[in-house]
Amino acid sequence: MAAKVTTEVIPQIREMACELVRRSLRRLRHLRYCDLRIEVGEGKGAAAENGMDKFSSEDYGFSFGVRVIAGEKMTAAGYFGQQLGAADLPRLQRVLRAGIDHAYQRALASAQCKALARERLGPLAEALHSTELAPVEVCQDSVPPQYQIDPRSVPLDEIVRYVREVSKGVQGIDQQIMYNHVGASTVLGRQLFCSSEGANIDQSWAMTGGVCFVVAVGKEGGQEQYDFVGHQQGWEAVAQGVDEEHIQRPDLRTFSLALAGDTVALANSRPLKATDKDVVVVTDPHYNALLVHEIIGHPTEADRALKMETGYAGRSWFLKDLAENQVGKRVGSELLTAFTDATLSGFGHYLYDDEGTPAKRVVHVDKGIFGGFMNSRQTAALLGAEPNGSYKATDASLVPLIRMSNTCFAGGDRDPQDIIREVEQGYYVVGHRIPSISEQRENFRITAMKVYEIRNGELGEMFRDGGLTSDSRDYFLSIDAVGNDFRLFPIPNCGKGQPMQTKRMSNGGPTMRGRAKLSGA
Repeated sequence: MAAKVTTEVIPQIREMACELVRRSLRRLRHLRYCDLRIEVGEGKGAAAENGMDKFSSEDYGFSFGVRVIAGEKMTAAGYFGQQLGAADLPRLQRVLRAGIDHAYQRALASAQCKALARERLGPLAEALHSTELAPVEVCQDSVPPQYQIDPRSVPLDEIVRYVREVSKGVQGIDQQIMYNHVGASTVLGRQLFCSSEGANIDQSWAMTGGVCFVVAVGKEGGQEQYDFVGHQQGWEAVAQGVDEEHIQRPDLRTFSLALAGDTVALANSRPLKATDKDVVVVTDPHYNALLVHEIIGHPTEADRALKMETGYAGRSWFLKDLAENQVGKRVGSELLTAFTDATLSGFGHYLYDDEGTPAKRVVHVDKGIFGGFMNSRQTAALLGAEPNGSYKATDASLVPLIRMSNTCFAGGDRDPQDIIREVEQGYYVVGHRIPSISEQRENFRITAMKVYEIRNGELGEMFRDGGLTSDSRDYFLSIDAVGNDFRLFPIPNCGKGQPMQTKRMSNGGPTMRGRAKLSGA
């Protein structure tokens, strides 16, 4: 019978895996660089619909991925990744070595094709060059997970019971609720990264989250709402909630009941009417989480900016090309600052990315001036920048992509209530729902969960099915107040790449005030 796969596999194979990588540099003649990621996850979860059990699962994930850089006249990258199972444990060293050899052959073939193209095409092939990685600090480290309730210790029956009871509570809020879905999961993950440069990093993390989806039908028609709670903690993140300096989220039960109440109220509220001119808008931190995600986060991923994923997901309004771009130019008011920081506590937290680069804060917009991009070692070399630890994959079998971690607008010094009280006539935009973004993210339409009218500094009628639409630069330049209520919100399912990779991250910011058009139902 095969041994059980648990996160304790990682320390057992750590020395073997790192030695295998080191030997490969000596064994393979034209190998210039090699790194290896091995990942194990143990998780369980359940969901309920309308107060009845829907599904439950308890499983593990086990995978590895290899990147090599090799070649003779020119160098190129080669990748290989594979999902594994318990039967692979006794022969793991052979499997890993075969993966390294496979990636090596791919790199050699790619390097040979690049060299031949340069010889045959001359000036037409000037864009082809040897693959280089910008230098980074070579680290050896072990990072433990943070939790009060170990995800492995929570009985699956307890998760099933919990989500069923929450779903029953949601269903009983009001007769106008037609459907609800409540789910929760808790996972312990662990990854080993080792490289031919000498990196040897063992990182573990706990990840727990809960989701609620509600549909209600009222006098104004149907309304649906969806939202998520979670944190890099154990089961306590769902059962007890999160109370940190910049993250305040209730337990899943309290959260779901509040969302259900809002859904019923919105189903009986009038739709928001669109405007044909800009109006004063105050956006809350939850709405700004999606705004910064779409308009700052994705466009500052260097692979997108360098057109490496244009066919899948678009380009960036910050960089047309290396000669024509927004670096060092004003893209917002002096009150606007935005950054990405994986070292910040949140759903996107980590200390090292998937090529062993230490995470650091990356300031994208500093008091309105655009500063730079999230990158990988390869794109950092192309841009002449310092690597900033932004290269991540959904699991070790997949090629990493440049991804957000915790991307947010920085907080200001204003009381949010004062920001609203100063508005004679305008709108308070709360929560995010659906983005509709242009190909370069240079303009947007993002709907809100709810919108309140502001008259003489006080909140008035609540509206449904509306949001904001604006040119991105125009909106950022209009920001004239930034609150001191900085908050982060978990984003469980950001998609990117082909094949599609989903990633967990956090986005957020403070209350902000600016000018934009309203988008209506």
